[in-house]
Amino acid sequence: MAVPPAAAVAVLPGVTAARLPLASLQLNDTIVAVSTPAGRGGLGVLRLSGPAAAAIAGAMVKLRSPLRSWKVSLGDLLVDEVLVDEVLVSYFQAPRSYTGEDVVEISCHGSPVVLQYALDLAASKGARLAEPGEFTLRAFLRGRIDLPRAEAVHDLIESTTLYQARVAAQQLQGSVSRRLQPVKDHLLELIALLEAGIDFAEDDISVASGPQILARLDPIRESLTRLVASYQYGGLVRSGFSLAVVGRPNVGKSSLFNRLLRQDRAIVTDIPGTTRDLVAETADFAGIPVRLVDTAGLRETGETIERLGIERSYQAMADADLTLVVLDLSRPRTPEDEALLARAREQGRYLVAANKSDLPALWPAGDAIPVSAQSGAGVDQLRQRAIEVLAPAAGLAPDDGLITSSRQFNHLRKSLEAIEKTRLAVAAAVPHEFVLVDLYDALQPLDNLTGSTTADDILNRIFSTFCIGK
Repeated sequence: MAVPPAAAVAVLPGVTAARLPLASLQLNDTIVAVSTPAGRGGLGVLRLSGPAAAAIAGAMVKLRSPLRSWKVSLGDLLVDEVLVDEVLVSYFQAPRSYTGEDVVEISCHGSPVVLQYALDLAASKGARLAEPGEFTLRAFLRGRIDLPRAEAVHDLIESTTLYQARVAAQQLQGSVSRRLQPVKDHLLELIALLEAGIDFAEDDISVASGPQILARLDPIRESLTRLVASYQYGGLVRSGFSLAVVGRPNVGKSSLFNRLLRQDRAIVTDIPGTTRDLVAETADFAGIPVRLVDTAGLRETGETIERLGIERSYQAMADADLTLVVLDLSRPRTPEDEALLARAREQGRYLVAANKSDLPALWPAGDAIPVSAQSGAGVDQLRQRAIEVLAPAAGLAPDDGLITSSRQFNHLRKSLEAIEKTRLAVAAAVPHEFVLVDLYDALQPLDNLTGSTTADDILNRIFSTFCIGK
């Protein structure tokens, strides 16, 4: 029987022990950390996880009632028997907790002094300060979450728009895992079929033909292709993009910048050369964070400061993911406009906004998007078009299981490449032993995403599917 690659049976798929902090592997420790952001607030939460979590909490706080799982107890945090704070103590007994271990959360008032005292007190009672991300690492190692869910925890915390939070929350509920599991199941079924045909031929297990193998590969390839394609939009949702607003002086560039931003950030006058330096702010385009950059009006000038601003404008065009060229629909097109369009075309993806559409037009908009920075007409369409230029797959729902992580994308791409190699091998009538090598190459990246597959998993599928020995 072909043996799965070593990486596929690692304890922590995709992460070797050498890359982990040593303390993170000490799973018998009870760890502690402040779970709320630094600074002052109405509430601060201290979290403990591990076998001694309840005992340490009981030694720290004078409880007014015994701890009970999934219940909240009132208690007093004392210094030398003098009250410092009234606290609420929540107890989550293993395995029904975030980490799968005993977890205790002590809710204090959000004073940095009180929280630091509680943290020091927990450490003095035997808790160890948690490593960064260790609570979620323990949740993964205890089987409470898989790697896509673990990544979603980080994305949810880091989200800056409500749509980002929705996507991360769906991933935390398993939207990505649910899309990956059928792919992996179909792949394992095919591996089991070929393994059985090779290793148990004496038991009259029929060997799968080339067309049968290809028929099983097709749905796997289709699913992987859709997942890989979703990253174009999912990566945009997670990371956002930058958009440089460029144009000649007095085309309404800064006015459109303010309209896209939904606030008056850039100074707007009818004096040419008002904007002399880059102005950058973050906007929300349909839930995607966009770094908008307003630039100096592009023209020939001998004024030193304005010329430096224009040079920065050209650099902003080169650095941006997307360039928005603003033209004035109410004035004739000029050679300078055409030169700017040619430069934007050479540098990459760009959009053209035909501004001042509320005034009589002196040229047909054509492929340009008619907008009015004054009235707001066409601005929503401009926002949507900016997303579509960068991600044609835009419009997918959050619960579609978007691939938002480059790590997930790279593993899925490797798996898809191995499936394509398998198809070529089957078409060339390569022996099944070598076909299996490609199939295991396709399985390994999926294991790195969802969890390991062992030789026993393959054998279990063989024996549960075929009546061996009868």
